[in-house]
Amino acid sequence: MRIGELARVTGCTPRALRHYEEQGLIDATRAANGYREYDDVAVTRVRNIRHLLGAGLTLDDVQVFLPCLDGDVAAAPPSPAGLRVGRERLAVLDARIAAQLAVRDRLAAALRDAATVRRDASPAQPGAGVAGG
Repeated sequence: MRIGELARVTGCTPRALRHYEEQGLIDATRAANGYREYDDVAVTRVRNIRHLLGAGLTLDDVQVFLPCLDGDVAAAPPSPAGLRVGRERLAVLDARIAAQLAVRDRLAAALRDAATVRRDASPAQPGAGVAGG
């Protein structure tokens, strides 16, 4: 099948498929006219790649799963390497979430402080009007 059909069947874009190929995750042969041609195994591979990406892994992380991409990745028992990659990715996500929560908390505190200053300010004070706040 050509790239357009593989894209349609898997819900992936042709650009993403070319990227997966560049990363060595899927293989294509070239027809005489230069078009990429994929076998039926590519459908399973792309669906597995998308499943792993949807679970929060990166394409670099997916490389660890290369030996499993032709089977049912979702139902297969996890390998030690797969579990390690999953735990590492979870730690990265947890750190990002913690950083975002800290930013949110700082913003919420700044808004509370601004509201308190605004309430405490009287119209007789310089800068207490709408334009000064």
